[in-house]
Amino acid sequence: MKTKDVFWFASSVSNALVFAWVFVALGAPLRGEESLGTKIPIGTKVEGLRFKDIRGVQRELSELGPHRAFVLTFVTSDCPIVKKTFPKLSELHGQFSTQDVAFVCVNVGLNDTIRDMASQAIEFQVPWAFIKDYDAQVAGKLGITRTPEVAVLDSEYRLIYRGRVDDQIRLGGVKPNASRSDLRLALEEHLAGKHVSVPETLADGCAISRAPAIAESNTTALNYHEHIAPIILEHCTTCHRPGTAAPFSLMTSQDVLGHAEMIQEVIRDETMPPWYANKKHGEFQNDRSLSDSQKEALLGWLASGRAMGSEEQAPEPPEFEQTPWRIGTPDLIITTLEQHTVPATGFVPYKYVVLPHLFLNDTWVSAFEIRPLNPAVVHHCNMAYATSKGASEETFITGYVPGGQPMDLTKFDNQVAYKLPAGSALGLQIHYTTTGQEQKSRIQIGLRFPREKIRKQLYHFVLDPRGWKIPPGDPAFRISSEHELARDADLLGIFTHMHVRGRDMTFYAKNRSGSQETLLQIPNYNFEWQLGYEIAPGTKLLPKGTTIQAVAHFDNSPFNPYNPDPKATVEYGAQTVDEMFNGFVFYVDQNEILDIDVDPKTGRVKKK
Repeated sequence: MKTKDVFWFASSVSNALVFAWVFVALGAPLRGEESLGTKIPIGTKVEGLRFKDIRGVQRELSELGPHRAFVLTFVTSDCPIVKKTFPKLSELHGQFSTQDVAFVCVNVGLNDTIRDMASQAIEFQVPWAFIKDYDAQVAGKLGITRTPEVAVLDSEYRLIYRGRVDDQIRLGGVKPNASRSDLRLALEEHLAGKHVSVPETLADGCAISRAPAIAESNTTALNYHEHIAPIILEHCTTCHRPGTAAPFSLMTSQDVLGHAEMIQEVIRDETMPPWYANKKHGEFQNDRSLSDSQKEALLGWLASGRAMGSEEQAPEPPEFEQTPWRIGTPDLIITTLEQHTVPATGFVPYKYVVLPHLFLNDTWVSAFEIRPLNPAVVHHCNMAYATSKGASEETFITGYVPGGQPMDLTKFDNQVAYKLPAGSALGLQIHYTTTGQEQKSRIQIGLRFPREKIRKQLYHFVLDPRGWKIPPGDPAFRISSEHELARDADLLGIFTHMHVRGRDMTFYAKNRSGSQETLLQIPNYNFEWQLGYEIAPGTKLLPKGTTIQAVAHFDNSPFNPYNPDPKATVEYGAQTVDEMFNGFVFYVDQNEILDIDVDPKTGRVKKK
């Protein structure tokens, strides 16, 4: 049929189905399932499947290691069919993971972030890998159009099955039983060396959406000086400015344009500004993350022509105090006596140092900061006070960790301070890291004393279970610990510390009636950004007898990009190749009113 005849035929009938058929005959794709890509034939070898893991690292399917089969289930965080299918997937995983079948969930949610994706693994307690498929690129290559549709690849990455898990759960209803366990049978046949008898089935579920092209009208109204600079100056320049540890400055428009592609990537992945708490649980006064509208504006401007606008509309750049100290100029600075030599290579045993200052009287401190003079070689440093009885977890004060912040209690504005008892001295546990060149190191400690009366003393406890062993290859080894509050507590902060196998940690508050609240969830823990999560006073009050529980998972699998040795059984240890579980909780007593006056120059109690 010639083209003009086709259009004459289409205009001669009123049946919409015939009209649609005509467009298909002409090769014009209909909007819908096929818009994600042409369905590749069963038996096709699939190459170039790339995605992001929960840490925001670019990965390939081969990095999962060799397996007899790969089960890729496509999911979103809000599709109800996906949620109902997780128990089925868990059952299948229990049957086939011991037969060298790798399970993977591929998140294709248009509005799902990497953190949302990581949180879903915790919510449904599944141990396999979750990966992010931006713009449904992987789905398109495999011909996947719905969630929770499944693609099964053999050991050579050939597509051997595509379709549903089974036909029990459908849009609009659920049958009492599945008429056929399609995925299970496909795996059993493949593992038995047979051809899959039914290699393709019709998948029911939620249609996968792709991001529309950004319309020019949506971006032409945005310009740097008026709309983008305020966001950059508020959220980025605290770190990204000259004289800080950040790798480059973002103080000027040229700085931003010079790093535009990297900015676009880290904003999309939510790795910058650094913040790792799930927004669904808890509110924190030091939340650095962008709002949805700020993120949308930045990504829209970066994806457009990046108009600059008029400099007259630019905000005034922030002014920063000219001091190397983040707590402001300290009232007391203590420097380590010994200068340590850090070798060029190898592991350096922990250094333990007592600082040369004895606190003869009870001393109240409102801010502490650990400041390495050569930060390149200090991975982390913990500080506690020691008395004639020694030091312990109870005498811990604060630490210097990657991406962390100093302890500045003035930010809580509730007249809280930390008490150093008479006769104590400060001690450091220093973890040095090598840089390829021999280096020298000294560390300074800065203290700032209260300027107003003290009403509250800072208390804390540490959840630190021992005696566990993480098996080789385990992708989600679970450890938990809990503590019962001995006081009516007003929570001020939560901090977690694990090493490179740490995957996530969640803190719960359980009262005596049995109800439970999630205080903080860190679904994709990052060893390089160990943040403290600060809670505004009076916003999280927990009565005496409340149990605080922390639950963490550790990824000792080959797919963990930072795993030193997935074949090792891992136990507690101070070195990074070992593991730790530390859940710190800081609080004040709701009922305590101290009314203490101190000398702002020394932190000592004033004599009446």
